[in-house]
Amino acid sequence: MEPNMGYDRASTIFSPDGRLFQVEYAREAVQRGAPAIGIKYADGVLLMADKKVTSKLIEVNKTEKIFKVSDNIGCTTSGLFADGRILVDRIRVEAQKHLLTYDEPIKIEELVKSICDFEQNYTQYGGVRPFGTSLLVGGVDDDGYHIFETDPSGAMLVWKATAIGSGRELVMPVLEQSYREDMTKEEAIVLGLKCLNIATEGKISESTTEIAVIDSSRKFYKSSEEEVGEFIRTLPKEEKK
Repeated sequence: MEPNMGYDRASTIFSPDGRLFQVEYAREAVQRGAPAIGIKYADGVLLMADKKVTSKLIEVNKTEKIFKVSDNIGCTTSGLFADGRILVDRIRVEAQKHLLTYDEPIKIEELVKSICDFEQNYTQYGGVRPFGTSLLVGGVDDDGYHIFETDPSGAMLVWKATAIGSGRELVMPVLEQSYREDMTKEEAIVLGLKCLNIATEGKISESTTEIAVIDSSRKFYKSSEEEVGEFIRTLPKEEKK
């Protein structure tokens, strides 16, 4: 038996060099998931995701990758889809519990922290494993526009623009080079499509791409397939290759 095998099999035991192997495996599941992108622009937040359809027999319009959490909050996932569904259900419940209890929308940072605390519990108790998914949570509240990323370890990251899932290592340099805080919604969508096109190796289409925005009106809006097609057709030809 290899020396580290015992640490490899239990998420609750540190290896001698301070690693939790199961958390690292969960991150690997995220890196193999369908790409998703979040971008803050001048007066709103953009979420974009690829559905990663693996067969032409799949009912694409029944597959959802961007979810409405509340009127002013949306999220998308990458990694194990079943794990992501559980976290999306929980984040929706947390948002509604706060609204019913205090008669006001929950602060987005507070909401994401509660989900990260929930995920962190699954890294330190026996008989469970970390969630093999990351969330991108975007929205608007009294504190401004926000994009948060959750990590399988329970860590929370705050971004101006970021990507999760496959192709992230290719997309991040493009975001770092092209992102501006004063971008319009249209410019943010073009940049997001450019990045998604890179992450999917030029396989984006209106049927497999989802786009949602939450702007200063604090209303979650997901674009229709026809609108997504119009956005894709505005991409320069060299960006589609």
